[in-house]
Amino acid sequence: MKRGVLMLSFAVGAAASAQGVSGNPPGQVPEPPAVAIEAPEVPYVPTPEAAVEGMLKLAEVKAGDTVYDLGSGDGRIVISAVKNHGASRAVGVDINPERITEANENARRAGVQDKVEFRQGDLFDADIGDATVVTLYLLPSVNERLKPKLLAELKPGTRIVSHGFDMGDWKPEKEIQEGGRTLYLWVVPEPGASASMPR
Repeated sequence: MKRGVLMLSFAVGAAASAQGVSGNPPGQVPEPPAVAIEAPEVPYVPTPEAAVEGMLKLAEVKAGDTVYDLGSGDGRIVISAVKNHGASRAVGVDINPERITEANENARRAGVQDKVEFRQGDLFDADIGDATVVTLYLLPSVNERLKPKLLAELKPGTRIVSHGFDMGDWKPEKEIQEGGRTLYLWVVPEPGASASMPR
């Protein structure tokens, strides 16, 4: 599943701050700066193979497609997109360097390393503008936060498939069951069109 960056701020001397005191009284521990800690926002849970294939079929992945998997884990969706469904190129984004290493090794073993790319980073910062298909396995809250990015950066007609979770008021065009898992499909609308009702 997907990863994100949680910003955790640690501070002491709150009483002085509350009183509007700048600086610290003698003997008081200085207030440390905010510290950014990278942590998984969504735990990593591999997508079952039946759901992987179901997602790619639902998106109708084919030759000429560029597939992005946001929160790509061990790379199974990215690899299957090019190996089993004929995508011209596939890109995985994951915040965990261990998953990136694992995904690259899996791609090498599958013989598709020349058609896939795995990028370490926050999925909210990923450059996804050339995608024709985007796959997701995220929590509902993360899907909701990601929706504006998808609508702003993806071309009209780009297919988005989510495993397990919807996107709130953006109603899917299709919803199916595959191997006991719910899969959702959306298509990015033309500029100005509503993204809350089925087309």
